[in-house]
Amino acid sequence: MQDGRPPEVGLKRTLSLPLITLYGLGTTIGGGIYVLVGTVAGRAGLYTPLSFVLAAILATFLALTFAELASRFPKSAGEAVFVSEGLGVAQLARLVGILVIIAGVVSAAALANGFAGYSRVFLEIPLWLAIVGVSAILGLLAAWGIGQAVALAALVTLVEIGGLILVVWAGADALATLPEQVSALDRPFTGAPWVGIVSGSFLAFYAFIGFEDMVNVAEEVKDVRRTLPRAIILTLIVTAILYVVVTLVAVAAVPAEQLAASTAPLALVVSSRTGGSASLISAIGVFAVLNGALIQIIMASRVAYGMAVQGWLPAYFGHINPRTRTPVRATFSAALLVAVLALAFDIAGLAQATTLAVLLVAALVNASLWRLKRRGPPPPDAFVVPIWVPILGFGVSLLFGALIVVQFAAG
Repeated sequence: MQDGRPPEVGLKRTLSLPLITLYGLGTTIGGGIYVLVGTVAGRAGLYTPLSFVLAAILATFLALTFAELASRFPKSAGEAVFVSEGLGVAQLARLVGILVIIAGVVSAAALANGFAGYSRVFLEIPLWLAIVGVSAILGLLAAWGIGQAVALAALVTLVEIGGLILVVWAGADALATLPEQVSALDRPFTGAPWVGIVSGSFLAFYAFIGFEDMVNVAEEVKDVRRTLPRAIILTLIVTAILYVVVTLVAVAAVPAEQLAASTAPLALVVSSRTGGSASLISAIGVFAVLNGALIQIIMASRVAYGMAVQGWLPAYFGHINPRTRTPVRATFSAALLVAVLALAFDIAGLAQATTLAVLLVAALVNASLWRLKRRGPPPPDAFVVPIWVPILGFGVSLLFGALIVVQFAAG
């Protein structure tokens, strides 16, 4: 005790390189490929893998920028701290933090909707009951403890990756027909197809959201300045490879219009190619979706906690439970918002709203790193990227964001 006050309870450093990498993989894989591949196929058709490649290019700039900033400022509410340090405008930093929280809970709400689609393979239950129930369960898991919650998420992530391998195994023989399918298209790779590819990439980018979540648990990572940048880059590499392979198999094995019409598109790939039950891949899809939503709730609660510590949100959200060492109040608030949003909006709208929020934050974060690099040399132990990375990241983020706004206005 100091001055008669109890010692401050802080977050616990528990996460190693394997755990934080699996944490990142859990939110990206669960957040995208199991839920959105059908929706992207509805826009890009046979070119769906190119939408994921385009999204991966954008994600690369953002991942590298986050890797350097995380090594410079390893704090909860990472993006808000980055903008505060780089641009020096407290109100803008607060806005960024709020946008990140919104993106997290909206993303989790999209996943809660995706959960309903896969869960109905097993049990026909009302949509509202599935959403409320899963939001409550995820809130309790996130409040349990970071070590326990991330260890559980890591285990489920390994199961998710196994599910994707199962999809590839089931549909691999269809890859031989892909060149013939492409050549049969009218004017392949010219004109109109690129509209669908770019439009699909807006949604596909949502499937790469994850590494920015990782910076918000920085205060719970061991040897954070070395571990976190490595984990961010590993997450991006593994995710991009998995997505491209899986989407190639999916569009080769099942017509795009059928993928687009399915609420469980990867289960459709397996059942159509094997002739057997889709129960196993559907069960994995349920766990993948739940895992992604769990990690988004953890992230949103840490941002709220970090902003409260900085004085950018009410102190209520900065309370740490002394037993679980987690921000319980912020966690349950995030879970409640997830339930409300999931009941109010569909998955495509939620995913695009999440993507737009992340792109706005990405533009400001890239601008912050550019300013920091212009201001002086980085700390000696920082992970460093060339100055053109945040410049290109800023431009690409603004371009994608503007295109999404135009699409919203047109649709």
